[in-house]
Amino acid sequence: MAAQYQDNNGRDVIFDQKHHSPLCREFTVISPKLSLRSVLGHTAFIWLVAYSIFYITQNTSVLSATIIITLLGMILYLHFCKVDQESMMIIGSVGVQMNTLFASGREHVNFIEMKKVKDIVINEGFYMQKVIYYLCILLIDPESPRGVSEVVPVFQSAKPRLDCLSQVYRSCQEILQQTRIEQ
Repeated sequence: MAAQYQDNNGRDVIFDQKHHSPLCREFTVISPKLSLRSVLGHTAFIWLVAYSIFYITQNTSVLSATIIITLLGMILYLHFCKVDQESMMIIGSVGVQMNTLFASGREHVNFIEMKKVKDIVINEGFYMQKVIYYLCILLIDPESPRGVSEVVPVFQSAKPRLDCLSQVYRSCQEILQQTRIEQ
């Protein structure tokens, strides 16, 4: 059941929630694809500046360097920065798995065992002049069971708004409660 929401910057994101079983749910946030218009616009601007410098200096290495740097920059951006999709799967009594799929096809997977999870909460933070909300996983401090050792944010790139995060939060709390009852 995919639904359209907005991120903290007002861009549309697609949210999908799958119920695999009563104790297993998967949440996916799909970010907008890279706009061909913006890529072409930025590339054309950079190359026009490089051509202007070439016209003044008559040095062909300026054009060659600009082309190589632009192409390498695009490849690095797609491989390390541009995230197409983020997902979180929570499996009661097993753990939480977070996947990040980059535009280049590279995937980053992070798994947290359920015995390390203290709670899943919605936290608020201040960014510039606005309040943003983000979902995070609180990990148990091994030295102090009542303490928190680490806060792991979820959906770091997509940054969906509170209305989307509250659905994920409610589902996660249901699974955490059922898991605690069974233990």
